[in-house]
Amino acid sequence: MDVHHLPLVLFTVIGQMCVGTFLCLGVMQLVVSARHGRAVAQRIIEPVVYAIGPVMVLGLVASMFHMHDITHTLNVIRHWRTSWLSREIIFGIGFAGLGFAYALLEWFEVAGFRLRQVVAALTALFGIALVWSMAQIYYSVPTIPAWHNWAVPFQFFGTTAVLRARHAAHDVATPAANPAHGGPTARIRGRIRAINAPATAGEWAISTSVVRWLALVAAVAAAAVLISYTLYVSGLTGGNAQAQLAAGVFSGPLFAVRLTLLGLAAIVLGLFVFRVADRAPVDRSWGLAALMATCLAGAFVAEVIGRFFHYAAMYRVGI
Repeated sequence: MDVHHLPLVLFTVIGQMCVGTFLCLGVMQLVVSARHGRAVAQRIIEPVVYAIGPVMVLGLVASMFHMHDITHTLNVIRHWRTSWLSREIIFGIGFAGLGFAYALLEWFEVAGFRLRQVVAALTALFGIALVWSMAQIYYSVPTIPAWHNWAVPFQFFGTTAVLRARHAAHDVATPAANPAHGGPTARIRGRIRAINAPATAGEWAISTSVVRWLALVAAVAAAAVLISYTLYVSGLTGGNAQAQLAAGVFSGPLFAVRLTLLGLAAIVLGLFVFRVADRAPVDRSWGLAALMATCLAGAFVAEVIGRFFHYAAMYRVGI
């Protein structure tokens, strides 16, 4: 693995994970709100919302180190009309900024539900555009057969689906009003207590149901990514000399580790989570949380390894 590409590997994988998580939260909010009311939906998704921003900022910071001189960052966005790279940075910053604004609105419970939903929808659109821009940076280069291939956008969105951060099942918030009086410190402490309050039996049942469906979706997405490799590599094998060289990259012990980790973390353990989540007792939620964290860690490592293979397959035609 060429560590020179590490900043881009981290940025793309982390960025796609954050987008997938935010989109997942949006679907959860719509479904849970329709069935159980807005207040319950907010208590379930709120703990995860506040984790997306710092992780996305980490990915953006990592991407800057690929430029060698981070003072050139602003120059990257100058050619947004023609450059997918410029669009990627714009949509990445926009996704992070809108997500931060949405988190602030949720934290202080201001601006009304409808406006917060508009901000959330814009954030989701910027997130989808970010993943699409990431994929088009590589797909739009016809001189690199391994990149100018349908599998690149498919696998990028596959990563987005596989790496939705698992729901923190033991951190479901229960109703607790902000203190009406007191300074900023008291208000912040009140919000933290509200967010981290133990789940009720009803909230726990909803949370475990959400966890089961998240695990199932991740397993299906991982299976699709694994199948796509068969079609992708076979297509490269039948291509020109550079495509055949790229096909040879997707082999060896490390690639086997990538496929095995993805299969175990997202499919085997994911389906196990699907089976046991609804039987997990609320007073032993740590066990389910640890299992989900293991799934996420395994899938994340698998996608990082897979992204290194993506860059290793950069064989150019005529250059």
